[in-house]
Amino acid sequence: MKMKSAGTLTALACTLLADTAPACAADVTFERLRNPEPQNWLMNHHDFGAQRYSALDAINKSNVKNMRLLFAIALGGTSGNEALEGTPLVDDGFMYISDHWGVVYKIDVRSGKRGEIVWKMDPGQEKLDRNRGVALWGNLVISVASIDSRVIATDKETGKIVWDKNLRDHPDMFITAAPLVLKDSIIVGASGGDRGVRNWIAALDAKTGNLLWKTYAIPGPGEPGHETWKDKNNAWETGGGAFYVTGSYDPTYNLTYWGSGNPVPGYDAQYRPGDNLYTSSAIAFDAATGKISWWHQYTPNDNRDYDETGTHILIDAKVNGEDRKIVSHAGRNGFNYTFDRGNGQFIKATQYVKEVTWTKGIDPKSGKPVDYDPGKDYQVYAEGNDVNADKRARRVCPDTAGGNNYWPATYSQKTKLIYIPGNEGCATVTPDYRSHVKGNFAGGTTTDAGRISSSIVAVDPATSEVRMRRDLPYPNFAGALSTAGGIVMTALLDGTIMAFDDQTLEELWKFNVGTGFNAPPMTYAVDGKQYIAIASGLFRNAKNKAARSPELRNLANSTMIFVFGM
Repeated sequence: MKMKSAGTLTALACTLLADTAPACAADVTFERLRNPEPQNWLMNHHDFGAQRYSALDAINKSNVKNMRLLFAIALGGTSGNEALEGTPLVDDGFMYISDHWGVVYKIDVRSGKRGEIVWKMDPGQEKLDRNRGVALWGNLVISVASIDSRVIATDKETGKIVWDKNLRDHPDMFITAAPLVLKDSIIVGASGGDRGVRNWIAALDAKTGNLLWKTYAIPGPGEPGHETWKDKNNAWETGGGAFYVTGSYDPTYNLTYWGSGNPVPGYDAQYRPGDNLYTSSAIAFDAATGKISWWHQYTPNDNRDYDETGTHILIDAKVNGEDRKIVSHAGRNGFNYTFDRGNGQFIKATQYVKEVTWTKGIDPKSGKPVDYDPGKDYQVYAEGNDVNADKRARRVCPDTAGGNNYWPATYSQKTKLIYIPGNEGCATVTPDYRSHVKGNFAGGTTTDAGRISSSIVAVDPATSEVRMRRDLPYPNFAGALSTAGGIVMTALLDGTIMAFDDQTLEELWKFNVGTGFNAPPMTYAVDGKQYIAIASGLFRNAKNKAARSPELRNLANSTMIFVFGM
């Protein structure tokens, strides 16, 4: 007898259930992903362009003041150091999310009154680490077991594992970014750069999980860019370049855009003279082959931990009267950049944080810092020739966490503005020549340099002008959401979620849940009713920033999903 495939059996089971309590959704196809459905949130950034904009408008600037907490869902809870950093996905009333153990949850949210956990898939990790969410492809939920460096496909209806691939090629690597699903492949990025890992982007066959291609952020001997690692320590082998934020994708060019992490050791550039390609860069990869199509390095020879892994947003805009397909990135280094997304041509950059000390600005032609000297092995920028001196402490602005970082900005198709959630404040960085050995590749330390606050800054990507700024009292590690209802939403480490007018940044609504947010807000609808959802729980990095505000040092930490509506 011929065996039926798992997909056929699932479809059969869904048919049988249809007359009773339908619990099966349609397969998630490339066309569904390419044409976002207003009621659903099918991928990490909502759309391939990473705009995080929703066409839903039932909750809008005229009625958001009436929004209230409808229900909450507790996740994890087996350890005191858990956090949630993923964006919940919703497909026809069913929510999918992972916790820091890599456990994947399917949750029925159709009632609008409670979230009922349908199944849990536990990959069996012995340790936890950051996990920034899942992806949907066909009838599969694609997730990562971060600390184990595994990518796992789970049947969307049954919760059973279909395939499980271990991608570890270094004992200290892991995978934290939510996978990016394309037509028939899954793009994943390696991280763990600060542990001394040479990181990479890879594509897997969506049906089997088999490796299709792998491209390293740090070029090896004989590869273009290897000459920018001029040291005698073979630093390229432990050079970092992590990918811990999901990239974007342009089907027209078949390019996927990812930001790479800092060079390692992070604070001791004397160990790795040269520009250190392709760290702290925007990189456009050919999605079919993994070949680098173009790149732009934001901060060559960086020694401030200025990863540029954050979202690279794809926008069609009129620049200087000309229709351009651009990519925009809110840099951890304090500047927002725009490029032509076809060829990488630099267009413009503008400072969006209040204080920048490391450079005097960005060159309008090259997009490099104006202080960049291509003839030097070590870049000092605006900080003085002893910037790399052992044990020499210096004040660095923005803070080593940014500016913006893994918490995403949003682009509103309604206002044509980018809304950047950025932290305001500084750090004290001290190089340490001994701190670049196995298990300690930081190359120094970063310590408290005062209170950290945040802001929402509206930038016009067509002109690179800052249009509006709203200062906020606590750090932002969550990110932002914009909607057709004319609202921009974000959340802070003190547990406050807020809605702002997208035209004025006037505060329209806020609610404090008593536990901080380390994940972005999203929105979905069931039977025409719109909801806002956000996951809570702070990882140690966020807790450290919150502790700079003495009143938050005893803030409770709970891993919950909060769902709001009318």
